[in-house]
Amino acid sequence: MSDPHFPRIPDREDKRTFLQKLAEFIHPGPDSTAELIETLAEAEENNIIGAESRAMLEGVLRMADMTAGDVMVPATQMDIININEPYDALLHGVIDTAHSRFPVYETDRENIIGILMAKDLLKLQRAPELNIRALLRPVVFVPESKRLNDLLREFQGNRNHQAIVIDEFGRVAGLITIEDVLEQIVGEIEDEFDIAEDEGDIFGLADRTYRVSGDTTIERVDDAFGVKLTSTDPEDEFDTIGGLIAHEMGHVPKRGERYTLAGLDFVVLHTRGGAVKWFKVSPVVDEAT
Repeated sequence: MSDPHFPRIPDREDKRTFLQKLAEFIHPGPDSTAELIETLAEAEENNIIGAESRAMLEGVLRMADMTAGDVMVPATQMDIININEPYDALLHGVIDTAHSRFPVYETDRENIIGILMAKDLLKLQRAPELNIRALLRPVVFVPESKRLNDLLREFQGNRNHQAIVIDEFGRVAGLITIEDVLEQIVGEIEDEFDIAEDEGDIFGLADRTYRVSGDTTIERVDDAFGVKLTSTDPEDEFDTIGGLIAHEMGHVPKRGERYTLAGLDFVVLHTRGGAVKWFKVSPVVDEAT
Protein backbone atom coordinates (compact mmCIF):
# COMPACT_ATOMS: atom_id res chain seq x y z
CA MET A 1 0.00 0.00 0.00
CA SER A 2 1.39 3.29 -0.98
CA ASP A 3 1.76 6.05 1.59
CA PRO A 4 -1.15 8.46 1.63
CA HIS A 5 -0.41 11.62 -0.22
CA PHE A 6 -1.17 14.89 1.53
CA PRO A 7 -1.41 17.93 -0.68
CA ARG A 8 1.36 20.41 -0.04
CA ILE A 9 0.16 23.68 1.43
CA PRO A 10 1.70 26.43 -0.65
CA ASP A 11 3.83 28.95 1.17
CA ARG A 12 2.23 32.35 1.69
CA GLU A 13 3.23 34.56 -1.17
CA ASP A 14 5.70 37.27 -0.21
CA LYS A 15 4.59 40.34 -2.10
CA ARG A 16 7.42 42.55 -0.91
CA THR A 17 9.65 43.93 -3.61
CA PHE A 18 13.39 43.38 -3.59
CA LEU A 19 13.96 46.98 -2.50
CA GLN A 20 11.51 46.59 0.37
CA LYS A 21 13.25 43.42 1.56
CA LEU A 22 16.61 45.17 1.33
CA ALA A 23 15.34 48.21 3.27
CA GLU A 24 13.97 45.99 6.04
CA PHE A 25 17.25 44.08 6.20
CA ILE A 26 19.24 47.30 6.57
CA HIS A 27 16.73 49.03 8.89
CA PRO A 28 14.85 46.36 10.86
CA GLY A 29 11.68 47.28 12.68
CA PRO A 30 11.58 48.20 16.38
CA ASP A 31 12.03 45.41 18.89
CA SER A 32 10.58 47.16 21.96
CA THR A 33 8.01 49.75 22.99
CA ALA A 34 10.77 52.28 23.61
CA GLU A 35 12.14 51.79 20.10
CA LEU A 36 8.67 52.06 18.62
CA ILE A 37 8.10 55.35 20.44
CA GLU A 38 11.42 56.62 19.06
CA THR A 39 10.25 55.59 15.60
CA LEU A 40 7.06 57.60 16.08
CA ALA A 41 9.11 60.63 17.10
CA GLU A 42 11.17 60.27 13.93
CA ALA A 43 7.98 59.96 11.89
CA GLU A 44 6.77 63.25 13.35
CA GLU A 45 10.09 64.95 12.58
CA ASN A 46 9.79 63.75 8.98
CA ASN A 47 6.21 65.10 8.78
CA ILE A 48 4.79 61.61 8.27
CA ILE A 49 2.40 61.99 11.20
CA GLY A 50 1.27 65.03 13.18
CA ALA A 51 2.17 65.84 16.78
CA GLU A 52 -1.32 65.01 18.07
CA SER A 53 -1.32 61.65 16.30
CA ARG A 54 2.11 60.81 17.70
CA ALA A 55 1.04 61.73 21.24
CA MET A 56 -2.09 59.60 20.94
CA LEU A 57 -0.19 56.59 19.58
CA GLU A 58 2.35 56.92 22.37
CA GLY A 59 -0.51 57.00 24.86
CA VAL A 60 -1.90 53.76 23.44
CA LEU A 61 1.50 52.08 23.70
CA ARG A 62 2.14 53.26 27.25
CA MET A 63 -1.38 52.36 28.36
CA ALA A 64 -0.74 48.71 27.43
CA ASP A 65 1.74 48.53 30.32
CA MET A 66 -0.45 50.37 32.86
CA THR A 67 -2.94 49.01 35.38
CA ALA A 68 -5.99 50.34 37.18
CA GLY A 69 -3.86 50.93 40.24
CA ASP A 70 -1.64 53.32 38.27
CA VAL A 71 -4.36 55.85 37.45
CA MET A 72 -7.13 55.33 40.02
CA VAL A 73 -8.35 57.97 42.44
CA PRO A 74 -7.15 56.73 45.87
CA ALA A 75 -9.81 55.63 48.34
CA THR A 76 -8.95 58.53 50.67
CA GLN A 77 -9.88 61.02 47.93
CA MET A 78 -13.07 59.33 46.74
CA ASP A 79 -16.33 61.27 46.99
CA ILE A 80 -18.62 58.66 48.44
CA ILE A 81 -22.19 58.71 49.77
CA ASN A 82 -23.60 57.21 52.95
CA ILE A 83 -26.98 55.72 52.11
CA ASN A 84 -28.25 56.51 55.63
CA GLU A 85 -27.68 60.26 55.26
CA PRO A 86 -30.77 62.50 55.21
CA TYR A 87 -31.86 63.47 51.72
CA ASP A 88 -30.95 67.15 52.13
CA ALA A 89 -27.40 66.35 53.27
CA LEU A 90 -27.01 63.85 50.45
CA LEU A 91 -28.23 66.38 47.89
CA HIS A 92 -25.86 69.08 49.12
CA GLY A 93 -22.93 66.66 48.86
CA VAL A 94 -23.83 65.80 45.28
CA ILE A 95 -24.16 69.48 44.32
CA ASP A 96 -20.88 70.48 45.97
CA THR A 97 -18.78 67.81 44.29
CA ALA A 98 -20.68 67.97 40.97
CA HIS A 99 -19.92 64.43 39.82
CA SER A 100 -22.34 62.43 37.71
CA ARG A 101 -21.85 59.11 39.56
CA PHE A 102 -21.22 58.33 43.23
CA PRO A 103 -20.30 55.10 45.01
CA VAL A 104 -22.75 54.44 47.86
CA TYR A 105 -21.82 52.65 51.07
CA GLU A 106 -23.68 51.40 54.10
CA THR A 107 -22.32 51.32 57.66
CA ASP A 108 -18.67 51.16 56.56
CA ARG A 109 -16.86 52.80 53.61
CA GLU A 110 -15.55 49.38 52.64
CA ASN A 111 -19.12 48.16 52.17
CA ILE A 112 -19.99 49.72 48.82
CA ILE A 113 -23.47 48.60 47.82
CA GLY A 114 -24.05 50.41 44.53
CA ILE A 115 -23.59 53.43 42.31
CA LEU A 116 -25.92 56.43 42.43
CA MET A 117 -26.43 58.56 39.34
CA ALA A 118 -26.84 62.23 40.24
CA LYS A 119 -29.68 62.60 37.75
CA ASP A 120 -31.63 59.87 39.55
CA LEU A 121 -31.98 62.13 42.59
CA LEU A 122 -34.57 64.10 40.60
CA LYS A 123 -36.81 61.05 40.85
CA LEU A 124 -36.80 61.40 44.63
CA GLN A 125 -37.98 64.99 44.37
CA ARG A 126 -40.88 63.96 42.17
CA ALA A 127 -41.69 60.83 44.18
CA PRO A 128 -40.41 61.16 47.81
CA GLU A 129 -41.91 57.80 48.68
CA LEU A 130 -39.22 56.08 46.60
CA ASN A 131 -36.46 54.30 48.47
CA ILE A 132 -33.01 55.45 47.42
CA ARG A 133 -31.91 51.82 47.31
CA ALA A 134 -34.19 51.34 44.31
CA LEU A 135 -32.14 53.95 42.42
CA LEU A 136 -28.76 52.29 42.89
CA ARG A 137 -26.95 50.83 39.88
CA PRO A 138 -24.77 47.71 40.13
CA VAL A 139 -21.19 48.32 41.23
CA VAL A 140 -18.26 46.87 39.28
CA PHE A 141 -15.15 45.77 41.15
CA VAL A 142 -11.77 45.36 39.45
CA PRO A 143 -8.36 44.42 40.89
CA GLU A 144 -5.49 46.91 41.01
CA SER A 145 -3.63 44.70 38.54
CA LYS A 146 -6.33 45.05 35.87
CA ARG A 147 -4.73 46.16 32.58
CA LEU A 148 -6.08 49.45 31.29
CA ASN A 149 -6.58 48.15 27.76
CA ASP A 150 -8.69 45.28 29.14
CA LEU A 151 -10.62 47.65 31.38
CA LEU A 152 -11.33 50.02 28.48
CA ARG A 153 -12.70 47.09 26.49
CA GLU A 154 -15.01 46.22 29.38
CA PHE A 155 -16.14 49.82 29.76
CA GLN A 156 -16.95 49.87 26.06
CA GLY A 157 -18.89 46.63 26.30
CA ASN A 158 -21.21 47.62 29.13
CA ARG A 159 -22.91 50.71 30.47
CA ASN A 160 -20.80 50.86 33.63
CA HIS A 161 -18.24 53.61 33.09
CA GLN A 162 -17.00 53.57 36.67
CA ALA A 163 -15.39 50.80 38.69
CA ILE A 164 -14.21 50.33 42.26
CA VAL A 165 -10.61 49.17 42.48
CA ILE A 166 -9.74 46.63 45.17
CA ASP A 167 -6.36 45.56 46.47
CA GLU A 168 -5.01 42.04 46.91
CA PHE A 169 -6.78 41.75 50.28
CA GLY A 170 -10.18 42.68 48.87
CA ARG A 171 -10.21 46.17 50.40
CA VAL A 172 -11.25 49.28 48.51
CA ALA A 173 -8.13 50.83 47.01
CA GLY A 174 -9.73 53.52 44.87
CA LEU A 175 -11.99 54.38 41.99
CA ILE A 176 -11.45 54.54 38.23
CA THR A 177 -13.62 55.89 35.41
CA ILE A 178 -13.57 55.58 31.65
CA GLU A 179 -12.36 59.18 31.56
CA ASP A 180 -9.29 58.24 33.63
CA VAL A 181 -8.45 55.55 31.07
CA LEU A 182 -9.07 57.66 27.97
CA GLU A 183 -6.94 60.49 29.36
CA GLN A 184 -3.94 58.16 29.13
CA ILE A 185 -4.48 58.19 25.35
CA VAL A 186 -5.82 61.61 24.45
CA GLY A 187 -4.58 63.68 27.38
CA GLU A 188 -6.63 65.61 29.89
CA ILE A 189 -10.33 65.68 29.07
CA GLU A 190 -12.14 68.87 29.97
CA ASP A 191 -15.30 68.47 32.01
CA GLU A 192 -17.92 70.69 33.58
CA PHE A 193 -15.25 72.13 35.88
CA ASP A 194 -13.11 73.31 32.96
CA ILE A 195 -14.13 76.62 31.47
CA ALA A 196 -12.53 79.14 29.18
CA GLU A 197 -10.88 82.06 30.93
CA ASP A 198 -13.24 84.53 29.30
CA GLU A 199 -16.30 82.70 30.66
CA GLY A 200 -15.58 83.70 34.25
CA ASP A 201 -14.00 82.13 37.30
CA ILE A 202 -16.33 83.05 40.20
CA PHE A 203 -19.87 81.68 40.27
CA GLY A 204 -22.65 82.22 42.79
CA LEU A 205 -24.36 79.05 44.05
CA ALA A 206 -27.92 78.51 45.22
CA ASP A 207 -26.88 78.21 48.89
CA ARG A 208 -25.31 81.70 48.81
CA THR A 209 -21.78 80.39 48.59
CA TYR A 210 -19.45 80.76 45.63
CA ARG A 211 -17.45 78.46 43.38
CA VAL A 212 -14.03 79.96 42.64
CA SER A 213 -11.48 78.45 40.26
CA GLY A 214 -8.01 77.90 41.66
CA ASP A 215 -6.35 79.99 38.96
CA THR A 216 -8.42 83.08 39.75
CA THR A 217 -6.17 86.04 40.47
CA ILE A 218 -5.95 87.16 44.09
CA GLU A 219 -6.83 90.68 42.99
CA ARG A 220 -10.09 89.46 41.47
CA VAL A 221 -11.01 87.55 44.65
CA ASP A 222 -10.23 90.66 46.71
CA ASP A 223 -12.54 92.76 44.56
CA ALA A 224 -15.34 90.18 44.52
CA PHE A 225 -15.43 89.63 48.29
CA GLY A 226 -14.18 92.98 49.54
CA VAL A 227 -11.16 91.53 51.33
CA LYS A 228 -7.38 91.80 51.21
CA LEU A 229 -5.75 88.39 50.81
CA THR A 230 -2.06 88.29 51.70
CA SER A 231 0.42 85.62 52.67
CA THR A 232 1.42 85.22 56.30
CA ASP A 233 4.97 85.63 55.05
CA PRO A 234 5.26 89.19 53.62
CA GLU A 235 8.16 88.18 51.39
CA ASP A 236 6.05 85.64 49.49
CA GLU A 237 3.96 86.83 46.56
CA PHE A 238 1.37 84.81 44.69
CA ASP A 239 -0.72 85.52 41.60
CA THR A 240 -3.55 82.99 42.03
CA ILE A 241 -5.78 82.03 44.92
CA GLY A 242 -4.88 78.36 44.46
CA GLY A 243 -1.18 79.07 44.90
CA LEU A 244 -1.77 81.24 47.96
CA ILE A 245 -4.02 78.73 49.75
CA ALA A 246 -1.66 75.83 49.01
CA HIS A 247 1.24 77.83 50.44
CA GLU A 248 -0.69 78.76 53.56
CA MET A 249 -1.77 75.15 54.12
CA GLY A 250 1.81 73.98 53.74
CA HIS A 251 0.97 71.03 51.47
CA VAL A 252 -0.84 70.08 48.30
CA PRO A 253 -4.54 70.55 49.14
CA LYS A 254 -6.80 67.53 48.96
CA ARG A 255 -10.47 67.35 48.10
CA GLY A 256 -12.64 68.22 51.09
CA GLU A 257 -9.95 70.12 53.01
CA ARG A 258 -10.87 73.51 54.47
CA TYR A 259 -8.86 76.66 55.16
CA THR A 260 -9.87 80.09 56.49
CA LEU A 261 -8.11 83.25 55.37
CA ALA A 262 -9.06 86.93 55.60
CA GLY A 263 -12.57 86.11 56.77
CA LEU A 264 -13.25 83.67 53.95
CA ASP A 265 -13.81 79.95 54.29
CA PHE A 266 -12.18 77.96 51.43
CA VAL A 267 -13.24 74.34 50.87
CA VAL A 268 -11.41 72.31 48.20
CA LEU A 269 -13.98 70.96 45.76
CA HIS A 270 -11.88 69.57 42.94
CA THR A 271 -8.19 68.96 42.32
CA ARG A 272 -6.24 67.82 39.31
CA GLY A 273 -2.53 67.34 38.73
CA GLY A 274 -1.63 68.44 42.25
CA ALA A 275 -3.42 71.80 41.91
CA VAL A 276 -6.81 73.00 43.10
CA LYS A 277 -9.26 73.42 40.23
CA TRP A 278 -12.18 74.71 42.30
CA PHE A 279 -12.88 76.07 45.77
CA LYS A 280 -16.21 76.57 47.49
CA VAL A 281 -15.93 79.96 49.17
CA SER A 282 -18.15 81.65 51.74
CA PRO A 283 -17.70 84.40 54.33
CA VAL A 284 -16.91 83.07 57.81
CA VAL A 285 -20.02 83.26 59.98
CA ASP A 286 -19.50 85.18 63.21
CA GLU A 287 -21.15 82.96 65.82
CA ALA A 288 -21.37 85.87 68.25
CA THR A 289 -23.47 87.73 65.71
